[in-house]
Amino acid sequence: MEHRSRRWALKAGAASLGAVAAGLLSGCSASGPATATRSASPTASGAASSTPPAPAPSASPSSARQYPTRAQILSEFKNQRTGEFGLEVKGIELGLPTTTKSAALTFDACGGAHGSAIDHALLDTLRDHNVPATLFINQRWARSNGAAMEELVADPLFEIANHGTSHAPLSVAGQSAYGIYGTGSVGEAYDEVMGNQKYLAGHYAVDARFFRSGTAHMDEVSAAMCRKLGLIPMNFTVNLDAGASFPAATVAAQMQLLSAGSVGIGHFNQPESGTAKGIALGLAAALDSGLEFITLSEAW
Repeated sequence: MEHRSRRWALKAGAASLGAVAAGLLSGCSASGPATATRSASPTASGAASSTPPAPAPSASPSSARQYPTRAQILSEFKNQRTGEFGLEVKGIELGLPTTTKSAALTFDACGGAHGSAIDHALLDTLRDHNVPATLFINQRWARSNGAAMEELVADPLFEIANHGTSHAPLSVAGQSAYGIYGTGSVGEAYDEVMGNQKYLAGHYAVDARFFRSGTAHMDEVSAAMCRKLGLIPMNFTVNLDAGASFPAATVAAQMQLLSAGSVGIGHFNQPESGTAKGIALGLAAALDSGLEFITLSEAW
């Protein structure tokens, strides 16, 4: 499959951009553009191969793989320049490969004092419509929701992905996003990724293939490190709920921005938000238009 690895420019004048950038986002404090437009600029070194590996299941006891050690990662990346830091730096994927005719829904669960709930209505909506999704789960959320994790891992409709250990922005120089301190070294960045990667594998036999950092921010070295670890750093093209802060009508409107190759981001840890209702409203229209949805691994 031809692979589309690219940097995207922000679309100026998006109706909700000001609202998104104005403050912290309640779901994962991961603000960003409401949507993005394509750029022809290719991603630099560290991009995924043009011949990606066959998709692996989210959970399989036989899918355990070997990762570079912490010492190996430190040796390779400790003297590299940080590069840019943000949502769309080199090495981060935003959309699906170019030949993909479907879209992907992704939902984060961040954990912590204000992010460990479960939006059952959202999950039920996806199940009722038989719409697959990729769920980015932070270790804190997983630890707080063991029974729910067992159900999600066992549900073939959902792919489980890695949303970090402590929900920190991924940086080798301590850069922050939305007031949340990022990891401060290559070693800390490795621990943020691999702590949860090993937790998901050890407790749920999940071999996650995709990583999204806390706040969705990372620097170029961290993105390259993820690639070296065999994980695809994955962000989004359409911000569906602005960290679970959008009202339902806005979420439904954002759903209409999805098209072939799009990746939408929302949250399934804020049941009091407008996300579930908005997704339900927008999903009906999207399906009526003929748009199909897949998990991320189905595209790679």
